Amino acid sequence: MSDDQAVLARLQRLEDLEEINRLFLEYRRHLDARDMYAYAQLFCEDGEWSGRTGSAVGPRQIQEMLEANLSPNPPAPGATSWHIVSNPTIELDGDRATAQVTWALIRRGDGDQPVLTLLGHYDDVLTREHGRWRFKRRQAHIDIPHHPVSQASEGS
Repeated sequence: MSDDQAVLARLQRLEDLEEINRLFLEYRRHLDARDMYAYAQLFCEDGEWSGRTGSAVGPRQIQEMLEANLSPNPPAPGATSWHIVSNPTIELDGDRATAQVTWALIRRGDGDQPVLTLLGHYDDVLTREHGRWRFKRRQAHIDIPHHPVSQASEGS
């Protein structure tokens, strides 16, 4: 590999990592806004989502499943909730990647104080589809309090 090719490969790797990190932030933003259409568009055409709210394959089915199972996120001063995503570990392999991301759910509590409600992680498989990084599979785990993902969800 020439020096120019090596530089281009390193640049592509950095651009891929940045786009995947943006994907994680877009996911959080759309989830908190309860824009399930935009949220579902972050998945591949055959992308899979599984977690406590259910399992689905494909953007339309993911959107429908989450709209049926997630309550609205009320504006302030209601019990608004926000997700925080952090500590991504990303392993790139060409047009595929695996990742693990920590997430926390914060709710507005009594006296307008933030309350940590849940803490968990996502196990992700990502792929470049139509020139953009998207979720091929996202599995949401709740670590505190511990809620194991059901066997049915694991098979999705």
